[in-house]
Amino acid sequence: MADETPQNAAAGGPEGPVVFAYDGSELADYAIAQAGRQLAPGQDCLVLCVWQTSDVGFVPVDGRKLDAFAPEEVRSAAEATAARGVLLAQRAGFHAHGMEVEAAPSWKGIVEVAEERDASLIVLGSHQRSGLVGHLTGSVAAATVSHTCISVLVVHRRA
Repeated sequence: MADETPQNAAAGGPEGPVVFAYDGSELADYAIAQAGRQLAPGQDCLVLCVWQTSDVGFVPVDGRKLDAFAPEEVRSAAEATAARGVLLAQRAGFHAHGMEVEAAPSWKGIVEVAEERDASLIVLGSHQRSGLVGHLTGSVAAATVSHTCISVLVVHRRA
């Protein structure tokens, strides 16, 4: 009987892909670049853009204004945003593919997809919002960390 254990798992390495929670922001771009510097090259990754109607949840790559109540328009922009993240991940040395998913709140979509894909790591940027706005909107990074057993790399903006 052949050993069906993935080669990297037998060596103690990660089994599933790295999942990048990608919202199209400069910080998300930076998180991909940092992960490329920190992680071994050639790993599989999934660039995930989470979207929702009424509160889009990402920055469209072409800077266009979206009608947040037009789901197909938002989905299309999310696909384009994920595709941009895939190009960045490939440049950073990953074997990348993209995906968009509708979910609210955003952290829930990130966690569900990462767990479904048996991800080895979730990578995301922390916008570190403070004050009342930060308290009311919550933190996708903090919620992701607290709702999964998968390791999470939170990349912070450099001062």
